[in-house]
Amino acid sequence: MPVKLICASHTPMMDFVPLDDTIETDVRGTFAALAEQVRAYDPELIVLFAPDHFNGFFYDLMPPFCVGLRAAAAGDWGFGTSTLDIPEATALELVRALQAADLDITYSYRMQADHGFTQPLSLLAGDVTRYPVIPIFVNGAARPLPPCRRVLKLGEEVGRFLAQRPERVLIIGSGGLSHDPPTPQFGEAPPEVEEFLISGRNPSEEARDRRQQKVIDTGRRLAAGEKGAARLLNPEWDRSLLETFVNADLERFRTMSDAEILAEGGRGGQEIRAWIAAFAALRACGAYQAQMHCYRAIDEWIVGMAMVSAEPLAAA
Repeated sequence: MPVKLICASHTPMMDFVPLDDTIETDVRGTFAALAEQVRAYDPELIVLFAPDHFNGFFYDLMPPFCVGLRAAAAGDWGFGTSTLDIPEATALELVRALQAADLDITYSYRMQADHGFTQPLSLLAGDVTRYPVIPIFVNGAARPLPPCRRVLKLGEEVGRFLAQRPERVLIIGSGGLSHDPPTPQFGEAPPEVEEFLISGRNPSEEARDRRQQKVIDTGRRLAAGEKGAARLLNPEWDRSLLETFVNADLERFRTMSDAEILAEGGRGGQEIRAWIAAFAALRACGAYQAQMHCYRAIDEWIVGMAMVSAEPLAAA
């Protein structure tokens, strides 16, 4: 089974807060170069680990992990509502394999995949429907969060499943790194906001626009130099994480706590779980060699923006 990995940060601010210098050119150019790699590799299956931002998953029933057996884009941030091309029989086989490995995995025949899924597919695959994909939701926003050691277990078992598959597989991890967007927290928000966090699925266009505008305004304030508009990024922590992934030192995550991630990477830093799962899946297929393509701490986009690719040593 040929396998390749790409992990990348996501931020919808790319399309709403333009930058004045070469940073945006560098980021978009790196995405374009990786997209060319994907085109040349021509994956027969993408397995995509990604979080949600209270667009598709809510507290009415919040799983730690969920495999999409059927899914459509959630419609946030202008990414539309296209139906993803999920090979349903293969996705169901994966669910059964995870259950056999003692993971009580959740699965959905009506997953809504928000920009955590759709932006990397758009940037790396050219379109959310270009390749067959199995989306795997990893909760990185709704507390209590799955422990990082369980995320490692998820990734390892997905990798063991993929190692037995005949397809040419691309593993994508989407999220992070350090960032602290204005996401409300259950238990700290007014009742009407908590109600949204419980049952905010399928909002009106006006309600979605109001919510997204708050994030855009934060980015624009940061772009204007108002550094108090949001918690600043943490490049030192980001680079330490990237070194951990590149060096395949994944055991670090067996003891990494939510409190550590929050203190170092902000609320959005919890999304590194998607990277952890993706790299654990690749490592389950064999030792790997990784390459960091880009790192930029972009406060205006509210994200530590990084892109890393990897493949098994035998294929390197």
